[in-house]
Amino acid sequence: MKEVTFINRNKKRWEKFEAQLQKSSLVTPDELADQFIQLTDDLAYARTYYPNTRTLSYLNSLSQKTHQEIYRNKREKGSRIPTFFAFELPLILNYARPYFFLSLVVFIAAWALGAISAYVDHDFLRVIAGDQYVNMTLDNIEKGDPMAVYSQVGEMPMFIGITFNNVFVSFYVFVMGLLTPIGTIIQIFRNGIMVGAFQAFFYHKNLLGVSTYAIMIHGTLELSAIVLAGGAGIIMGKYLLFPGTYPRKDSFVYGVKKSIKIMIGLVPVFIVAGFLEGFVTRYYNSMETWMNILIIAISLTFIVWYFFLYPVKVHKRYLQQTDRNE
Repeated sequence: MKEVTFINRNKKRWEKFEAQLQKSSLVTPDELADQFIQLTDDLAYARTYYPNTRTLSYLNSLSQKTHQEIYRNKREKGSRIPTFFAFELPLILNYARPYFFLSLVVFIAAWALGAISAYVDHDFLRVIAGDQYVNMTLDNIEKGDPMAVYSQVGEMPMFIGITFNNVFVSFYVFVMGLLTPIGTIIQIFRNGIMVGAFQAFFYHKNLLGVSTYAIMIHGTLELSAIVLAGGAGIIMGKYLLFPGTYPRKDSFVYGVKKSIKIMIGLVPVFIVAGFLEGFVTRYYNSMETWMNILIIAISLTFIVWYFFLYPVKVHKRYLQQTDRNE
């Protein structure tokens, strides 16, 4: 592509960046960051095909100004939390969707592998979960309550313990992104293997339906949040591994700030999942089937809506507002 064609195709969008910088008090750092991603792509292209040109100098200067504006310290407003969940986080989630899907694909593949392995080798679950847990589950099955593990501890202690454990597991999956995306992918794979193996174990005992109802009451939110945390970890690892045209340190810091906001957004999900596991799952056997299905359906609907559909709507509204402000 000739340089003049490149300029003509992108000139209007670059002017948006400059307009954003001139009225920065009216926009959030994440609004700038959303467009900043596109600017860095243009900069990388210009660096490759138009080195030592005014176009490259212009894009480099504009990207530096935008970068400084994004991370300039500002006093937070009292409405920060509602704005974060209603606008800032959805913009990041819209960007993160491909990484969420990658995390989901890895998890599903691992789940299938774990299920097949446990189906073929009945001792596979003992290898990954340990004899103590498997023997305890077998005892519960013999007693007629295969999911008794969810009622062996008081409701409040279990809620607190499970919530902290889930947050820890997800942050561990996320932090493994420090080892590049491979670190996080390994942890997602490990969790998927375990879930699949447990389901195959219950299938052998003709309890797949019972276990699915019980586990998914809280697991719909819990497992979804782990997969989403995996996507956040992949994002962090990506910015570490592929810094683009910026110093690796700056790229990594940018990736951390973006992905850590996703993790903050997942904390309420883990709290609700912990509440369901501590206070509701223990009654799976006495609840009506429609009630179990309703809880699972509401949980799944929320995940799909807030983390996938709503971000698209917010992103489109953001672009429309940007066009009107030109």
